[in-house]
Amino acid sequence: MAEYDLIIRNGEVFDGNGGPSIQADVALKNGVISKVAPSIEGDATRTIDARGKIVTPGFVDVHTHYDGQATWDNHLNPSSNLGTTTIVMGNCGVGFAPCKPEDHEVLVQLMEGVEEIPGSAMDEGLPWNWESFPEFLDALEERPRDIDIAALLPHGPLRVYVMGERAVNREAATADDIEQMKVLIKEGIEAGAVGFSTSRTLVHRSSSGSFIPTYQAATEELKSLGESLSGEKGSVFQMISDWEDADDEFSIIREIAERSGAKGTFTLLDLAPTPDLWHEQLKRIERAQESGLDIRGQVISRPVGILMGHPASMHSFYARPTYKALADLPWDEKIEKLRDPEVKAQILREESEQPHVFVEIFEKRFRNMYPLEDPIEYLPNRENSVVAMAEAEGREPSEWLYDYFLGDNGNNLVYIPAANFSENIPEMLTHPHTVSALGDGGAHVGSICDTSANVYVLTKWVKDKKQIELAQAINMLCKQPSELYSLNDRGQIAEGLKADVNVIDFDNLKLRTPHIVHDLPAGGKRFLQNADGIELTIKAGEVIYEKGKATGALPGKLVRGSQQDPRVS
Repeated sequence: MAEYDLIIRNGEVFDGNGGPSIQADVALKNGVISKVAPSIEGDATRTIDARGKIVTPGFVDVHTHYDGQATWDNHLNPSSNLGTTTIVMGNCGVGFAPCKPEDHEVLVQLMEGVEEIPGSAMDEGLPWNWESFPEFLDALEERPRDIDIAALLPHGPLRVYVMGERAVNREAATADDIEQMKVLIKEGIEAGAVGFSTSRTLVHRSSSGSFIPTYQAATEELKSLGESLSGEKGSVFQMISDWEDADDEFSIIREIAERSGAKGTFTLLDLAPTPDLWHEQLKRIERAQESGLDIRGQVISRPVGILMGHPASMHSFYARPTYKALADLPWDEKIEKLRDPEVKAQILREESEQPHVFVEIFEKRFRNMYPLEDPIEYLPNRENSVVAMAEAEGREPSEWLYDYFLGDNGNNLVYIPAANFSENIPEMLTHPHTVSALGDGGAHVGSICDTSANVYVLTKWVKDKKQIELAQAINMLCKQPSELYSLNDRGQIAEGLKADVNVIDFDNLKLRTPHIVHDLPAGGKRFLQNADGIELTIKAGEVIYEKGKATGALPGKLVRGSQQDPRVS
């Protein structure tokens, strides 16, 4: 019998701690890293020659929305196929538990609107074999999958479960409501929730266009609910906000951390309308850390990018009456109809009817739209916008865009860097109290494909721009997010820890342009993305992806709560 299950030989090993790499062999046995040494004697069931490659821990992504997909899919791509081996879902206060049977549709509409997952896919895919949050965790644990998942308990479903229609109408919670919610949060934490999440942004709306149940929930409600978290259990409070009163909003996170000992984390973006906010937020974080409170900002490594066009779920014309009348035609017939000059003129004259909030905001912001390049450029030259293209041809931007969308048999797309289109990204990413995150895997499936933001740290900021050292980047993608959620058994290449490993051809690492597939339940469509150069992804000692192809191995588990470092007695 072989001494090891797998030995990775001759690789340049980055252990995830941020220090220099070493040339070493890495041996795996029974799902853990058994030995790391310059040369390992002994045989293995499989040996991999990683000469000329880098060997890293598996990536840890703490901001995803796989709450639905994890109940029907064994493969959590586009995360697992891009080197991620552990994800945290249930972010931004949305999810599917707890939920009474009569409220199923409420939560489907909530997730359809907030995270843009097709309602038809959820209607067909969700098994609803749970009601309470502990039952939801049990249901997740029953399904095999490729990578590990951990879950936050979301505020929206909790509020609807306790308050019913009053929550949907965004009424204030009573003292009794709050006490009931606190009991359920404690129950969820005991069952293995890694924390509690909420949303306080007007961008998050249900599919009906209504504000979500948590929007502008009373500050004191959240502070009180946060008391149910447990610092001893490594609980995390996660929040997204519009920061209209930044001091008051930040006080929610700070006081929850003070009262409960829990960690706090929130979405940190550089937004054009508030150019100083990101820097002010870092100062707030620093003051909290100086007070002994572990609060960290979540930063995306590039702009939050929206993809629009006929193959996507939305675009500037999709909610106009004449277009909607053609939307369900067979593809070639629809494109042919849209080429008709009279149809074009009619659509251009019309106004959108109840569009998604993304279109509501960006429908006519042509300076923010860029024809999609291949490979995709996430920080495009501002001189290449739709406005610039239209002006060069002496045309109106809306008419130019209409014709552009019809190119390539209707498959042309535009890319909209909607937020965080900023030169300050490297400073935000490398701050000692931020975490690289916000890829939103599993969400906005027909308009955003940002899950590769972790790989982008390597391709853009390490390889192309040389503004971040490779060892530091690996630390940002692996150990730092693991530490935030007290997942201390992973995120590093060290003896005794989880055998979650990537073997990467760094010189040839490159992101491919996102593409549409129709593989959701009920034939729903979504964007997926691939990368060149990720040679192997290993989860718990098993190869789950090899050269971008799934092997069929499903070693992933549900992670319940914080995880101890097995090296510490």
